[in-house]
Amino acid sequence: MRYNQVKDLVEWAAGFHARMARQYSEAAEKAENERLQMAFNYLVSRELKMKTGLEDLFHDGSDHSEVLELWFDDSSDFPQPPELDRLAEQTIAGSIEDAMKTATLAHQRLQALYEHRASRAKIEPEEEFFNALAQGHNSEIRHIMASMEELQGV
Repeated sequence: MRYNQVKDLVEWAAGFHARMARQYSEAAEKAENERLQMAFNYLVSRELKMKTGLEDLFHDGSDHSEVLELWFDDSSDFPQPPELDRLAEQTIAGSIEDAMKTATLAHQRLQALYEHRASRAKIEPEEEFFNALAQGHNSEIRHIMASMEELQGV
């Protein structure tokens, strides 16, 4: 699909966070030790928080409708980048470090996606919207890394 509305991208991103939460939840159930299980459960909570945050854009009372209803032209298949879909489908297991790498990679890819959309924005509110989403992922990466490093040290 070449033409999409911003709301399509936001809905897809919320779904991506839900799929990642399921992956982490399944990994927590299979975790070989309590610390790894805690790490995966922590990632589940973070992904669900991100999902809820995106869904709230449709219901939070602020007026994002101007941006959410905008159309954009994406000359390649939607959603971009396809690595995110593959990431959400892969089996996640291993160590806390592996979990941290997966989470960091997912948020870096989403951040890059939002930065790309901001760079192609047609109006200032659209650019600000995507820049805010990108900054949120940058902050989320730092938060996850600090928390996961703390779990490794427990």
